[in-house]
Amino acid sequence: MQSIFLIGKPQSIPDVLAAKDQRAALQKQLFSQNPQGTLLDVKLNIPGPIKNNRYLKQLFNKGCATLEQDLKIQGFKYYLVSSWDQASGCENFYLLNVAAESVKQVAIAFEDKNKLGRLFDADVLVKNQPAALSRSKLGQPRRHCFLCNRPAKECARSRRHQVTELQDYISKIYQEEFS
Repeated sequence: MQSIFLIGKPQSIPDVLAAKDQRAALQKQLFSQNPQGTLLDVKLNIPGPIKNNRYLKQLFNKGCATLEQDLKIQGFKYYLVSSWDQASGCENFYLLNVAAESVKQVAIAFEDKNKLGRLFDADVLVKNQPAALSRSKLGQPRRHCFLCNRPAKECARSRRHQVTELQDYISKIYQEEFS
């Protein structure tokens, strides 16, 4: 199996933090323009220094098309207000005039639907709340690691798995989706 992580611009911790600051600034701007809206911020969870390349972009675009279809099936009208394609990763920002809890339910179903959805982080935010709406607030279980059944955050914090193991898993998903 060929790794999809052999190309791309490696990202340092300062690069990732700069992207996080840029994301927060855009979210603040969007809420100042749309204070009653629900923001759906969609990105891939990619371990290691390579966060974007043509393969990851294909996975991102296919996943976003699936999520958009899921939103349409629910009858939710959404607006893609910004789409990033940066070395730090692809990211889409959608505004909806739907209750955040309803949007989060669709996001959870998308993230849990299949292996591709599991690669995504679909955060749902509302103005004046310090963090994204959590799964636990809706009575949903925490996300599980790609490789084992432990909570994903626990594995990430403890660095239980090698980056190459996680990248191999993602490369395998790419092969399944595009072969």
